[in-house]
Amino acid sequence: MKKTVIIPFLMLLVLVISACGNNSEKTATAEEEQAETFTYESENGPIEVPADPQRVVVLAAFNAGSVMALDVNLVGVDSWAKMNERYAPYIEDAEEVTDESLEKIIELDPDLIIAAPTSNNLDKLGEIAPTVTYTYGELDYLSQHVEIGKLLNKEEEAQAWVDDFKERAQAAGVEVKEKIGEDATVTVMENFDKQLYVFGDNWGRGTEILYQEMKLEMPEKVKEMALNEGYYALSVEVLPEYAGDYMIVSSDGVDTAYQETETYKNIPAVANERVFTANASEFYYNDPITLDFQLDFFTESFLGSN
Repeated sequence: MKKTVIIPFLMLLVLVISACGNNSEKTATAEEEQAETFTYESENGPIEVPADPQRVVVLAAFNAGSVMALDVNLVGVDSWAKMNERYAPYIEDAEEVTDESLEKIIELDPDLIIAAPTSNNLDKLGEIAPTVTYTYGELDYLSQHVEIGKLLNKEEEAQAWVDDFKERAQAAGVEVKEKIGEDATVTVMENFDKQLYVFGDNWGRGTEILYQEMKLEMPEKVKEMALNEGYYALSVEVLPEYAGDYMIVSSDGVDTAYQETETYKNIPAVANERVFTANASEFYYNDPITLDFQLDFFTESFLGSN
């Protein structure tokens, strides 16, 4: 009788242990699946995104550099990102795409798409992969990088870079002001598509570094016309009114004939060789890849100048 009682009891015990084991496995599997995604609070509301994205498409070039800096794989970028030599090492294998090349994007099999709210086909892109948009200028340039860090589940890394960059840029600003003088003014200018522009303090081209971090002075006329809007188009005839003691000129290399005019040549910054020229395609943005390049450019230009 004792054996008869013991055997069913042992069988019951085995079943209980087996069931517990199966439940544990199911719980672990559920937790693993849950960890594969998380809810990101985008500008358009909550969206489920991968916790460790492996194949990202960026259709808004001003965000591409942040993804690169956070060492996340890009499989597709737009033509503007492809034009930037500073980005080349990070996107050698990435395909050039647009918001209209849906079939090509499908073939890339992205697990995350980053776009602008003005991008076309946002609904269709959202069917291919979670699609997050960012409005340019909605956040300041460093907060934007941290925000993309949140999206990519790398907020701590993004914040660490921001803290280090601010320290480096502000220290460089102290040295530059000691060299050129506290009251020296700097104009950031660009010729693009046969048009001249000057810029405020938050429109890429190194403006954030020069004016926000280094605290260099902007000419009064530039403040008046470009500070609020971010940029201002002007003619070469009035350029002397906007020219500071130093000028940063980013150029697309097209139609630089204005530099041969007497008006331009007689600007004091030009006559005194205080004009520093950069390639526009490398200077447009304000992501970590570009900002590090710009900071090196400014440090070498100002501290190595007469």
